[in-house]
Amino acid sequence: MAAVVLAATLSACGGDKIEYADADVGTLYNKAHEFMAAGQYRFAAVMFDEVERQHPYSAWARRATLMSAYNHYLSNDYDSAILASQRFLALHPGNRDAPYAYYLIAISYYEQISDVGRDQKATQQALDSLNEVIRRFPGTDYAEDARLKVELTMDHLAGKEMTIGRFYMRQTEFIAGISRFRKVVKDFQTTSQVPEALHRLVECYLAVGLNLEAQKATAVLGYNFPDSKWFQYSYDLLEGKGLEPLDLPEDKGPHGGAGNFFEWLF
Repeated sequence: MAAVVLAATLSACGGDKIEYADADVGTLYNKAHEFMAAGQYRFAAVMFDEVERQHPYSAWARRATLMSAYNHYLSNDYDSAILASQRFLALHPGNRDAPYAYYLIAISYYEQISDVGRDQKATQQALDSLNEVIRRFPGTDYAEDARLKVELTMDHLAGKEMTIGRFYMRQTEFIAGISRFRKVVKDFQTTSQVPEALHRLVECYLAVGLNLEAQKATAVLGYNFPDSKWFQYSYDLLEGKGLEPLDLPEDKGPHGGAGNFFEWLF
């Protein structure tokens, strides 16, 4: 009867005011699963929390903490999912489910990544947490998925730098723009933003009279992305000023090889 009363209270209050009733651990845990199966993830999270609160020393309590985190995640309450996962790790750092708890933290940050025009704090937190999963559990499926998400997260951060750089260009603050575009080329070399970043460097360098730097950037752009529209744009800009890309040195790439020549730019 206690579980029935609790379920009715949850449904009636919509989660705003929850009146708890004592129940045995099996009843609470089963009711939590019923809520989860019905897609009522917020209620399920509350019920799993009750398992730990009412029966903290039971064998069910440890699992309930992680299940609460998972249901918070399913209900898009990412902050609560992160806190519950962190609580699980603090209480059970060596548990076999620890990899999943770390992964749940990472994807909770990842799901909060906003568009590139907004603050990217969650994006950086996602990147840090995803890399933590990869570092701690390199051979797991969690790490494999995290690696894929890292690439997307890196591209997102690079996109933010590009947005700021373009803004500076529109304000004719070319030196500030150069700083942003250089950061993309140096720190986000594997992202899709690099070809445009190199072209924007060419534009900015030419605007401030750094023709040699523009020639170098165009050469690197042509070497790495010869079929890119950005290389054609840069080449046309140089040609319009009677310039050509510089020849690439044979000994300036990483480890003395050709490499991608990004280091040569800086």
